[in-house]
Amino acid sequence: MDLDHDTCFRIISARDARYDGRFFTAVKTTGIYCRPVCPARVPRRENVQFFATAPAAQEAGFRPCLRCRPETAPDTPAWRGTSSTIGRALRLIEEGALDTGSVEALASRLGVGGRHLRRLFLKHVGASPVSVAVTRRVLLAKHLLHETELSITQVALASGFSSIRRFNEAFLDVFKQPPSLLRREIGAVTGGQAGAELRLRLRYRPPYDWHAMSSFLAARAYHGVEVVNDGTYRRSFCVDGRIGLLGISPGSGNWLDVDVKVEDVSILPRIIARVRESFDLAADPDVIAAHLGSDRDLQAVIMRRPGLRVPGAFEPFEVAVRAILGQQVTVGAAIKLGCQLVAHLGDPLPPGWGEAFGVTRLFPTASAIAGSDLGFLGMPRARVACLKAFCAAYLSAPDFFGDDGEVVLERLRAIPGIGSWTASYIALRALRNPDAFPAEDVALARGLTGPDGIRPSKEVVEARAQSWRPWRAYAAQHIWTELAAA
Repeated sequence: MDLDHDTCFRIISARDARYDGRFFTAVKTTGIYCRPVCPARVPRRENVQFFATAPAAQEAGFRPCLRCRPETAPDTPAWRGTSSTIGRALRLIEEGALDTGSVEALASRLGVGGRHLRRLFLKHVGASPVSVAVTRRVLLAKHLLHETELSITQVALASGFSSIRRFNEAFLDVFKQPPSLLRREIGAVTGGQAGAELRLRLRYRPPYDWHAMSSFLAARAYHGVEVVNDGTYRRSFCVDGRIGLLGISPGSGNWLDVDVKVEDVSILPRIIARVRESFDLAADPDVIAAHLGSDRDLQAVIMRRPGLRVPGAFEPFEVAVRAILGQQVTVGAAIKLGCQLVAHLGDPLPPGWGEAFGVTRLFPTASAIAGSDLGFLGMPRARVACLKAFCAAYLSAPDFFGDDGEVVLERLRAIPGIGSWTASYIALRALRNPDAFPAEDVALARGLTGPDGIRPSKEVVEARAQSWRPWRAYAAQHIWTELAAA
């Protein structure tokens, strides 16, 4: 958003929750930066400065407020609508790319030079890549100190620090006090936990249609890997060879309660980043609804489901497999195939992990699928060949989904059997492209059928959707949700 000083000051004076996370207020006299909803007394106009991101405020020498807790603000990337390179870089940093690697290595993954990447960060984020990474680690650590009983050593590892000494130094540099003192001040338990089981709150900008999200996931759940019971979504996962369990449910405020059980807390940053992507927590429903609602044909469905999100992917590989299994069959038939795949090739979880919830297996790996003849699926040979070819391509490219979106789509379309619909669906859910739109989708054509009963062609659907840019993925999700509820 435009950081006009007068506009931002009116917002913080009103404590307008709609702008929570869109910018941060730094108070020159105290050296602290806050969210727009901070309950503290509003500072004098001449004493405040506004920043688009928390790293930018921290780079300028301000430290996070202990009352409004900037680390809990809804996620709103300042790069949205600007540089796709920055978007990819921030996602990689969120998953810990700079916890062990260098800026040059990150730039190489993005196909740019290190100096150019630093220039882009200063332009779009207001801080260097290293500052963004350090801010992410420190704010995540503060989040964990507030909301979990992890020991301080576990917090250091879980937030991406390679050593407790480096963690203490960074914490002192930002907060001017050690993490142990902050824990005592907030009254948190200090003993730590025997196992890595914790609950976190991940904020979003309201409203959030949890019923639609959980219904979508429940209708497509693969037995053994995931389940939806009593409004809670649970699933198994494996990240960097370490297994875990997730439980996601709506919180009592504008957040999701996230229960995590992991073998190794060092993968926690990647888990949190994936949950945010999977449940579309960075979406701004007011902006999206205002744009799509200007179309008279969409107004009614937008009003019926405020806060509808586009379900993402905890693991892009898994969504791609789902899309291939779903080619030219019904949703029900695709889910049956997926459940058979899990039953035959999914590794079982260790005893005592997820049996109580009905989660007993991991999603099959690319190696397991590529090494099987898949005869148990009873699929046409062409689709079996497509699935195996995708797994082979995925195994041959270590960063298959990490490249620019168009590069990934070209890579997908080069695989025999993956057409435009499959690639667009993968882009919508796995690549998190808010403008992805599978115009060939039969359900979309049915949902756009007019009073004359004539189903529109792909070309007509494509032309019809042009006015929905850049939020065509959300328009598609609204149409699919409306059809499912009919």
